[in-house]
Amino acid sequence: MSHNHDGHDHDHDGRDHEHHHGGLGHSHAPEDFGAAFAIGTALNLGFVVVQVVFGLFAHSLALLADAGHNLGDVFGLLLAWWASHLVKSIPTERRTYGRGRASILAARANAVFLLGAVGGITWEAVRRFHDPTPVAGGTVIWVAALGIAINTATALLFMAGRKGDLNVKGAFLHMAADAAVSAGVVVAGIAIFYTGWHWLDPVTSLLINAIIVWGTWGLLRDATNLALDAVPSGIDTAAVRSYLEKLPEVVAVHDLHIWALSTTQTALTVHLVKPDAEIDDGLLARVYDELRENFGIAHATIQLERGDAAHPCLLAPAHVV
Repeated sequence: MSHNHDGHDHDHDGRDHEHHHGGLGHSHAPEDFGAAFAIGTALNLGFVVVQVVFGLFAHSLALLADAGHNLGDVFGLLLAWWASHLVKSIPTERRTYGRGRASILAARANAVFLLGAVGGITWEAVRRFHDPTPVAGGTVIWVAALGIAINTATALLFMAGRKGDLNVKGAFLHMAADAAVSAGVVVAGIAIFYTGWHWLDPVTSLLINAIIVWGTWGLLRDATNLALDAVPSGIDTAAVRSYLEKLPEVVAVHDLHIWALSTTQTALTVHLVKPDAEIDDGLLARVYDELRENFGIAHATIQLERGDAAHPCLLAPAHVV
């Protein structure tokens, strides 16, 4: 039904969009933070190996739980790195938006994997309450302390770019939170070392699991929403509509859609009723720039209509998709 309303104005605007916004909205992480992603991934992957080896050696479920958490961090860093490349993939005849949307599917898969790992660790923690295993508290302390150093160093790699790129900001916040989690493991190790209360190990692992579930559930929810074409968090649809309604000579706005092309790029389509029927390239360029600057929407397609009552737009009613 919408194809009946994609006339000359829509085609013109599509070309104008490509002219003004061919490369906007993409993550700049590959150019500016490729080395940071590589170093952060290598550091965290090496730390996972250390935690698994010494977690088994010290019989520490807390270390193994944190190893699972840090393995999730590795996947998260790789996902952010991969996504920053996917959103730059060249459109093809079959994939006209490129492959950026695959980053949303990868985020969902990552979340499901982490939740499954949490389930297994929780089962083992509950079992250890009934059958406690001696824990080498000293080993737990120094391995977790190493984690504080690695996670803090990785967070610092992304500090400079956390305000300009969503992937970089996510990496920074995740690494900073992990440094705090490792600090919790250190506290538990010290307590076990001085008190001999080995039940603190499974308790700490359950607390770490709770943190993982908290963050992972949010990731799963957000990725699912994006996969279902929900408006990305942080974008106020009412504010976007209000902005469009106040444009010069525009008397009505309808068929407004905002959705994610990937985990870092947002698209918009809308019909603007402009009775004078003038296609104002300057106005369109201004709208594209302001949508990008004010709302983070860099891929916009605008269709202009006269509002002729004899030929009403079938997509105008609010309930019509």
